[in-house]
Amino acid sequence: MAYETNSISTFGTSILDRVAAVIAEYRVKAAHRKVYRDTVRELGALSNRELCDLGLHRSEIRRVAYQAAYES
Repeated sequence: MAYETNSISTFGTSILDRVAAVIAEYRVKAAHRKVYRDTVRELGALSNRELCDLGLHRSEIRRVAYQAAYES
């Protein structure tokens, strides 16, 4: 039986490289969260009529925000 782990290899990478990778990953995730929050806030501020003009229902705001932030 074979097992695969996704651990960071210590061969050929210094601790500073690993820290930099963690920081870079954090920044990417923070940017995604910001896009999500901003999209939810902006769409939530629209009236039902304005959302209808966009072809959206108020219940779809979170899905649209998720798609904008994480699936683009």
